[in-house]
Amino acid sequence: MRLRTLLTSLSVALFGGAASAQDLEIIGAPAQGKTGFQPAATELMRDIQWLDGMLLILITAISLFVVALLLICIVRYNKRANPEPANFTHNTPIEVAWTVVPIVILVFIGAFSLPVLFKQQEIPEPEVFVKATGYQWYWGYEYPDQEIEFDSYMVGSDYGNQLTPEVSEQLAELGYEDEHFLLATDTAIVIPTGKVVVVQVTGADVIHAWTIPAFGVKQDAVPGRLAELWFEVDEGMEGIYFGQCSELCGLSHAYMPITVKAVTQEQYDAWVAETQVAGEYVDPRTLRLAAAE
Repeated sequence: MRLRTLLTSLSVALFGGAASAQDLEIIGAPAQGKTGFQPAATELMRDIQWLDGMLLILITAISLFVVALLLICIVRYNKRANPEPANFTHNTPIEVAWTVVPIVILVFIGAFSLPVLFKQQEIPEPEVFVKATGYQWYWGYEYPDQEIEFDSYMVGSDYGNQLTPEVSEQLAELGYEDEHFLLATDTAIVIPTGKVVVVQVTGADVIHAWTIPAFGVKQDAVPGRLAELWFEVDEGMEGIYFGQCSELCGLSHAYMPITVKAVTQEQYDAWVAETQVAGEYVDPRTLRLAAAE
């Protein structure tokens, strides 16, 4: 179940890093000074973006309506315009309205949001199955069906999580820029586009969370429990997607990124063939140190 030779681990570090990064466009990444969603790479994320847009319109209309009522009350019922205040205490039609209307609004929202939630939580039959295990502070990945296993560390974790010249050089070797520091990892999980990918998530020590914003997925990794998420990256959306551990998990929580490389089926098959070798598992960080020597 492990990559057990230096050659195999080296192929993971290289193919999962430099070769793919240089050939793939970086699509799912945060942008400095900008707001909004990353480009949607899955149907799940498109559903989330549509739901967010619909709710924004709805809540804007509600807010404008409430502001209009406030202005009417301010203008019509101030002391100057209405010197003799009314002395009634109840208004049944209004009380019925402000009870029924919010219920109708919530039912309307639920009618659109619950199907999106159910689509996320109803796990289909996987075409590619990956197990992600959160550690303090890196991710371990397994492809049980392909007998592949490796760990994924943030680029720069060997240098105190600082952007040093050595880290810049390492980023460049993997096909990244300095702006991808804190986002890029030395190895990445590789998945084919157009295929249902199921990721089984768990934690080895404390609670972590596996998140890829462009895919519209987020799942807590709880020690002693197995949880699953799924996604299917659209064909034509081959590229690199970044994520982060999204559950506060300790001192180096901020240095626990996730890198996913979505490739064509042919590229995925080539990656599997390149890494599907028996032998002794070697930490990718050990490979870098050995190569430097």
